[in-house]
Amino acid sequence: MRYFTLEIDAQQLRVGVKAGSGGQTPLLLFNGIGANLELLEPFTLSPEMADTEIITFDIPGTGGSPNPSKPYRFPGMAKMASRLLDQLSYGQVDVLGLSWGGALAQQYAKDHPDRCRRLVLAATSTGMIAVPPKLGVLLRMATPRRYLQTSYMQRIAPSIYGGRFRRDQKSITEHRKKVIAPSMMGYACQLFAGYGWTSLPWLRRIRQPTLIMSGDDDPLIPLANAKILHRLIRNSRLEIMPCGHLFMLTMAAQTAELVREFCAEQNHGVLRPSRAASGQTG
Repeated sequence: MRYFTLEIDAQQLRVGVKAGSGGQTPLLLFNGIGANLELLEPFTLSPEMADTEIITFDIPGTGGSPNPSKPYRFPGMAKMASRLLDQLSYGQVDVLGLSWGGALAQQYAKDHPDRCRRLVLAATSTGMIAVPPKLGVLLRMATPRRYLQTSYMQRIAPSIYGGRFRRDQKSITEHRKKVIAPSMMGYACQLFAGYGWTSLPWLRRIRQPTLIMSGDDDPLIPLANAKILHRLIRNSRLEIMPCGHLFMLTMAAQTAELVREFCAEQNHGVLRPSRAASGQTG
């Protein structure tokens, strides 16, 4: 992954681009709330994604991107992503969004349909109107404290991320070593972007072939939300991963293989059994 800084509409963005073989549509990737680019390296740098060109960026106020000059909403961030593609001379892309980034991916697919060929939604929901997590989980996610205090991250990761993090402290340690803490303003702006937002009124208008992935042990975004997305997005396929919220990291190879195969398909067929569902758990 090559990292560099660009200015888009007076906003400095730290951008990451990984070269591919040139034979596949590039993949635009939106990360989760407060998360820096390095946290997704198990997925972006996996051998399964070697042939796929990947474009991603730190949301303002996270990672290496400075704070935004003012609050923003998802449509504004989707427009910024489109202008980033313009500046990098990309045309049509596939789009993948994880968690908070999944909401942004839905917005991008709606607002820029000609530039979004296929859509991948990982561990995400329809926004404010959705099946909520338990109150304790929601309160722990309301601040960036887990990024700021390593001992706190170590303690609460099992309860908010589930899956492998419930039983493997080493995985939590390796995860937090890559953390670059977001600013308080940056985290607050990401929360504000999602406040009151929901995709429910227009999800049926999404026409891109869509792969929906969800962990079966996700305390933060319960599995029921993926089933709602699958029901409302007509041309969609659902894959249930035997893991928690961060299956893109703990099951990086299996997730990357699903994404690679989905994006390489010529026609969007019916739901097929997931390899991950019958293999290693995360």
